[in-house]
Amino acid sequence: MFVLGTAGHIDHGKSLLVRALTGIDPDRLREEKERGMTIDLGFAWMKLPSGREVGIVDVPGHERFIKNMLAGVGGIDLALLVVAANEGVMPQTREHLAILDLLKVRRGVVVITKRDLVDEEMLTLVKMEIEDLISGSCLEQAPVIAVSALSGEGLTELVAAIDRLLESAEPNRDTGHPRLPVDRIFTIVGAGTVVTGTLLDGTLAVGQEVEVVPPGLKSRLRGLQTHKSKVTTAQPGSRVAANLVGLTTEQLKRGDVITSPGWIKPTSLVTVRLATIGDLPRELRHGATVSFHTGAAEVMARLRLLGAEALKPGETGWAQLVLEQPVAVLGGDRFIIRSPVATLGGGEIVDVHARRLRRFRPEVLQNLERRQGDAADAVLALLEAKQPLEMDALQRMVTSAPGGAREEITALLQQGKIVGIGEGKSLLLFTASGWGKTAEKAAGILEEYHRRFPLREGMPAVELASRLKLGNAAAAALRRLLAEGRFKEEGAAIRLDGHNVRLSPAQQAKVSAFLASLEKSPYAPPADLIPEPDLLGLLVRQRKAVKVAENIVFSPAAYRAMLAGITAHIRAHGKITLAEVRDLFQTSRKYAQALLEHLDGEKITRRVGDDRVLY
Repeated sequence: MFVLGTAGHIDHGKSLLVRALTGIDPDRLREEKERGMTIDLGFAWMKLPSGREVGIVDVPGHERFIKNMLAGVGGIDLALLVVAANEGVMPQTREHLAILDLLKVRRGVVVITKRDLVDEEMLTLVKMEIEDLISGSCLEQAPVIAVSALSGEGLTELVAAIDRLLESAEPNRDTGHPRLPVDRIFTIVGAGTVVTGTLLDGTLAVGQEVEVVPPGLKSRLRGLQTHKSKVTTAQPGSRVAANLVGLTTEQLKRGDVITSPGWIKPTSLVTVRLATIGDLPRELRHGATVSFHTGAAEVMARLRLLGAEALKPGETGWAQLVLEQPVAVLGGDRFIIRSPVATLGGGEIVDVHARRLRRFRPEVLQNLERRQGDAADAVLALLEAKQPLEMDALQRMVTSAPGGAREEITALLQQGKIVGIGEGKSLLLFTASGWGKTAEKAAGILEEYHRRFPLREGMPAVELASRLKLGNAAAAALRRLLAEGRFKEEGAAIRLDGHNVRLSPAQQAKVSAFLASLEKSPYAPPADLIPEPDLLGLLVRQRKAVKVAENIVFSPAAYRAMLAGITAHIRAHGKITLAEVRDLFQTSRKYAQALLEHLDGEKITRRVGDDRVLY
């Protein structure tokens, strides 16, 4: 399934040509029919001699409706640049060709319409003018065919040329994640809200759950049509009408994207490779306010040039666009920028969820240049700028490789130039130096922790994982750091290799006095010698003391003796009371109660009324 798009000056016969080719009038609005000019997008379809089906998007030619033209021209496989024989090349002919050039439309036919209105000499002059126009453009090699929509002259040759050009066109690839940029929204009685667009990247199926981005609305596909025929599955590259459940037309707007839930996150800042058009009347300056067009979306934006104060006509440079409203785009998408009256330039989006980059920084510009190189270099440049990245996210960003550079990523992993942490969808990727910096960060966190808590053997692993902010890959990152011998594991804690707990003479004296007091009065030890929490925690972890409650600590030997005495009594008598525990160990109610509540918490005993039984 392929999509054709018309382009050209107003009243050069685009809609009449479409009707002659398809038998369908693309002018759907009453105002269009009354005024004899296309205002908004029109749609038609036809079957070529080869059996290929193509959809046709008919766009307006008037300069006031260029934004409508831009909403329809994205995603087309072949352009029909229309030039009327009786008028020749006109201003919107040039602007539309510049737009096709900026969007990198690779296939096209230049159609000279109204052949019946001119003689051979005039036709030859128009052909010469067209050849001069398309020289050096994306349509430089395009066939030029003269037709008459009224008499039918040249239409057979035109259809054959379209069929021949599409023969070499690659089928639209299915990435598994559909994108349907919405270019029309309307209601059908009995069905509800319907949207149309050119389906990119993946398939849509009846019953499928979808998300509308940027608003983040969830819906389900009640029905699908392609060329007014019901289908259960729509293929990438086709014109699609989708019936959405539970949404109103007021909730949607042109430029929204229908996609699988969670696939695309809207963005308000993009980094781009920007080219200005060659006949720009004046240079394009940093800080300019422009309208930004991509897919079917249009938003206002502020231009940030990264390597210059201005771009002259025909120049190319790196830039960022700060968008007034979020849009749903992916890396590699094409875009156009305009002033209120003219197209200024366009190019490729290279970074969707961009950070604000500092201007005139050679390292920033060099990194961006590398992203335009081969796939392996692009992978390394992207990771250097945005690491760590999950495998899926990195593949989406590598626009220089149609398959997302999976083979290049695998090779770089094997070469040790990048490091993968985790597995599957959560595989997190770093450059080798980036992983080294992560290890240094972890070491710095541990060093600070040891300085703050010198009496602790190490930092809890879960706390270190949280501080590293590596999401689902944090546990795998810790395992790798330990396997590399960078750190040591102490139970559930992690420490630096050289860290050991050392007590000062004063601390050692305090510990000795405390442990002696536990031995002297094992079942009712005094609370006044209990050391500070960190020192006590060390003794508990070293199993030199057992804490059962606040300010109640026993020696391990006393704790074992009490535990054995209580369990033996319950086995012999079926239960034990608090008073019996107190009398059994000649202690006070305070100690007996604290011990029993501790054993309840450890699920050794269980309270039943005033008695304890074994759990």
